[in-house]
Order: sequence, then structure tokens, then C-alpha cells
Amino acid sequence: MTPQHPQQKTDQPRGLRAAGRESRTKELISAAMATTTETPTRLESRAESRAAGRAAARAAEETEALRRAARLEALLGDPYDPANPHGLGALFAADERREPPAATERLLVGAGLGAEFVPAEFGGRLTRADLLVKVLRPVFRRDLALGFGSGITSLFATSAVWAAGSEAQRRATADVLLAGGRASIVHHELAHANAILRDEFTAAPLAGGGFSLSGRKDVIINAARAQAYVVYARTDRARGPRSHSVLLLDPEQLTAAGGLARLPRVPTAGMRGSLFSGLQFTDCEVPGAALVGRVGEGVALALRTYQVNRCVIAATAVAAAGTVLHSAVRAATTGRSRPVARRFHKPLAGVFADLLACDSMATVALRALSLLPDRTHVLAAAVKYVVPDLLRESLEELAAVLGSRGYRHGTPEYGALDKLSRDLPVAGLGHAGTAACQAVIVPQLRALAERAWFKEEEPPSELLRSGASLPHLDYRLLGIADGGDFLAASLVGSAARLAEVRGVGGQLAVLADLAESFVTELRALREQCRAVPQGAAALADPAWCVLSDRYALVLAAAAVLGTWEGQDGSEPFLASPAWAVLALTRIGGRLGIPVPELPDDCLGQVLEELVRRYRAGRSCDLDATELAQ
Repeated sequence: MTPQHPQQKTDQPRGLRAAGRESRTKELISAAMATTTETPTRLESRAESRAAGRAAARAAEETEALRRAARLEALLGDPYDPANPHGLGALFAADERREPPAATERLLVGAGLGAEFVPAEFGGRLTRADLLVKVLRPVFRRDLALGFGSGITSLFATSAVWAAGSEAQRRATADVLLAGGRASIVHHELAHANAILRDEFTAAPLAGGGFSLSGRKDVIINAARAQAYVVYARTDRARGPRSHSVLLLDPEQLTAAGGLARLPRVPTAGMRGSLFSGLQFTDCEVPGAALVGRVGEGVALALRTYQVNRCVIAATAVAAAGTVLHSAVRAATTGRSRPVARRFHKPLAGVFADLLACDSMATVALRALSLLPDRTHVLAAAVKYVVPDLLRESLEELAAVLGSRGYRHGTPEYGALDKLSRDLPVAGLGHAGTAACQAVIVPQLRALAERAWFKEEEPPSELLRSGASLPHLDYRLLGIADGGDFLAASLVGSAARLAEVRGVGGQLAVLADLAESFVTELRALREQCRAVPQGAAALADPAWCVLSDRYALVLAAAAVLGTWEGQDGSEPFLASPAWAVLALTRIGGRLGIPVPELPDDCLGQVLEELVRRYRAGRSCDLDATELAQ
């Protein structure tokens, strides 16, 4: 086990002593100051002043993001009010008609939602991915399809422009979104492709400059109403890392020039109100100025920018699942004067713990995009790999609870389960999304086993400390897998600190045992992954892909432990070990590793907090956000 840095050692975990590493660092600084009579130089004072100013500005950014989220929550109103045009009843009805909820889309445009996807340097509000998610969650709590159709697909499309576009391209794209317009992403074809990822366009270079764009793609979200297309087009017939390029296109200009045909709408089983349709290009001339970055840079841009997309999808889906959990609590408590029936304790408390685990994993990754932008690639794929699966399993568990109300489909109170069960596979791109994440993780397993696990240092404490100051998200700094694994290092550190307090007993002792079980699993993975073939060849063998399943769950466990340790005591429930014990027990059960028996009081504590949040109108995530009622 790698020795810890002095400032990372502690006699007790951070969940017990809020000061943690920061307290010990201050003590070291104080001791050093006591041994010298020198006064700080003017230069040092200025540097400290600038650092304090940056920290204050970033704290203000978080406060402002929370204010915008609260405003959006209030604008959308009580989701259960039958007279609310933006309530669940209206949204479910629009979905049943297979129409976008027009009134709510207009509200989001009027609220300036498009500015959330534009970096602050270009007049928007995008500073950090974790803050973006906080603002988006009021939309996703009501309708995941609405969040995609009127929201994050524009972020996904424009991410390549923020990462590699010219100054003119970035400003033009910002202008589209700030004016309430949409951008649509046109994916390149992937292995295991579904309808969304099947087929692609080819762009042949023209003698006088520019490209001739041809091809057909039938399923593109918002193709019929976007003001900008970001197309990943094949520019090299050979398969390889430089096979595709990115083009930023103006639909109006293409239509006027000829060569573009819009294809009919395609119905989908999920996200039924979203507008999926196709495009067909026939020898359509595209100017050279449409190229984003360099020729052949498309695959690299996709690998770099998709990590933001993956984390945002996972984190916003947690909010949608929270609405279903609220419905289940309503089903278990409405009309009862007695406590929740015992048969519902395990599914309700267990799913709540799962949502907190999913939120922990997604939040750590979102924060890492700002703090460690060149080291988050594999973690982001693991987040997108694990979270949708855990949410799907959670929905299946909640179906048994909601069945006690007779599956009242389509009602605001109980209809969220049906809708999210349809929408989530489309949002996660189903098997194709899973395969894409495996394609990132599996080729890295051998390098991680040989060079990172049990060797790498723990990440900066700011990563896991809620409210800590973080740099802005800069798409240009996002990197591709670097062979490191800071979250596995955090797991090893957490287990070591918990081992020192195992003697306290109770839930802490169980948490220490769980942490050690996951470290043992990481050791086993290290031995197995050393045999993984180099490169993409490993993807051909399902046995190696199974290792990516296990590894991703170990990272989920590491995120839970790190999030628990990072608590400052301001949220007593999150500072208590109960939720982490339950979450880790369930993750361990999925892995099939030995887990200690759940303490008698653990399930009850988690259930009590869930019921309290339901009655107080609070969200089921780490933020416990106040909801409109």
C-alpha cells in the first residue's frame, strides 16, 4: 500500500472530523510560522490576495448556479398540480401524444436555458460541469426527454466547437444558443450501433477547398429544428484514429445551396415526445471554414468531449429517478397512519442508497473534469457504464412498491416509473452506449494494473469536498486516458483511514470492513488485468469485458467512500455512515464479494431520512434540494 502524504494522514476519517486534511495543513503552517520572525513579502501578500479573490469568485459562481436552479424550479412549479401547464400531468399527456411540451419549451427558452451551455468567456453561464447539472436537474426531475430535447443535446453538439473551434466558430455557436436556438449532433457510426448511431456521412475534399458531403442518417434528435449541425463525417476511408473530421454547418445555408434533404420524423419507443428525424446530403458543398479543428481530428475530439456528455447524462438521470422514488414513497405512505410497511423498507431505503451512490460517482467525475481534466477519461466512461444500470435496477425494485397502488399509469403521482423506464434506454443509447464505454475502459485495464493501482497518489481533497473551489471547465484541456487512476488511490486511502477506527465498532466498523473488501477486490483485479491483451484486441473476448464491469463498480464504491469522507458535518445524515454502509453493501452484493451483515439500525436510518425528505419536499440526491410544492 502506498504511504500517504503527511497532510493526508488522520486518526479518524473526514466524516468524523470535518477539519480533515485542511486542519492538519493549517497546523503545520502555524507551527512553521511560530519558528520564524520573518514577515510575508509584498509579493506573497499579493499572491495570497489573488488566490483568495479567485476562491471567493468561484464560491459566488456556485451560489449563483444554485440560485438559477431554484428559480427554474419555481418557474416550472408544483409538478403535481393538475392546473400547472408544466406539471407532470401536462408533460405525460404531451408524451402520450408524442409531441414536445411546447409551453414548457417556451418557458425554458424564456428562462435563458441555452446560456447554460455556453462558456462564460463567450457570454454564457457555463463555468463547471457539476454546477451545470445542478441547474438542469429541475428540468430532468420532471421529464428526461424534455431535458434532452430542449437542453443537453445542444451541449453535446457544441462541445467539439468549445474544444477545438476557431474564435469565429465559437462566437457564432454562442450566438445561436444565447438566442434560444438549438444545435444538433450528428454522430459517426459506432460498432454495436443502434438507430441513433447507425450510418454516417462522408466528406470528400474538393480541389478548390472545402468538402463534398454525402450520406444519409435517419435518426437525429432535433434535426428538423436545429439552427446548427455538428457533423462527425468520415474523411478517410481507412479505419483508424484519423478517419473522421468535425464540421460545423448552418442548415439554412445548406438548404439554400441545395444538396440537403430533411427526412421524415421517426417514432421511438422512449422519449416519445422528442423529435427524431433524418438528414440526407447529396454532393452538398461545404466551405473549408466549416472544419472544426484539423482534418482527421474527429475521433480524438469525440473521445475527449464525450466524457463530459457521459457524466452529465448520468447525473441528470439521477434526478429523474428521484421523482420515481418520491412516487414510491407516496405509494407506501399515503392513507397510512402507521409506519411504512416492513416489506417496503428494503426497496425504498436500498434505492435511496443507490441514488446517493450514483450521485456520488457522477459528482466526483463532474468535479474532476474541472480539477483533473486530463485524467478523467476512464472514470467518465465508468460513470456512464454503471449509473444507468443501477438506475434501471432501481426502477425494477420500485415497481414492486408502486404496484401496491395498482400501477396508475399516466397519473402525475404514479406515472413517472413508466415514462422513465421507456426514456432511460434511449438516453443511455442502450447496448451501444455500454459497448462504447467498454471500448474506453477495457484497453486501459492492463496499464492501470501495472502502473496505477496501489501506486498512485490520492487526488486533491477539493475533488471530494462539497463547496470546494474548483477551476473552470475548459474543453481544450480534456485529455484521453493517461494510465492513471486517482479514484482507486482514494479507495485505498479511505480503507487505510477507516482501518484505524475499526475498534470504535458499530457502523464505522462495518464501513471499515466494506472498504477493505473493495480493496481486496481491487487487488484481485490487478492480478487478473495484468493478463489482458494490449490494445483493442481485448474487446473481442467477453471475459475481459467482464473485468470492466467489476472495475466500474469498484470505482462506484470508491466514490461513495470519498464522498462520505468529504462531508464537513453540515449535513448530519450524509456525515453519518449509515447511507454509505447500505450503498456499499448493495454494490458489494452486485460484485458477489463478501460483505458484513448490515447493522440493525442502518436500514431504518436511511428510510427515515427518505421519508423526511419526501414530506419536506426535498430531492433524493446529495444536495437534498428544496422542491416546488
